[in-house]
Amino acid sequence: MIDQELEHYYFHLKAMFRSEGWKLFLEDLKDSAEAVDSIEHTKTLEELYLRKGQLSVIANCLNLEEQIYSAEEDQESVH
Repeated sequence: MIDQELEHYYFHLKAMFRSEGWKLFLEDLKDSAEAVDSIEHTKTLEELYLRKGQLSVIANCLNLEEQIYSAEEDQESVH
């Protein structure tokens, strides 16, 4: 069994993933990703790097649920 602090962490994240707010947040991120993913109006290298960073953060948020479930499974398999 994993330690209590980590178990508490996973419990609350999984509760968040089940919430309507989380689902709405993900939809907003998907819409934002589509807008940010276009480099049509990007004029400088700095703007390009900014968009790249924005997409990286969006991808991390969109994949958080899968990452947490995978990390929890990995942690449980060790113990």
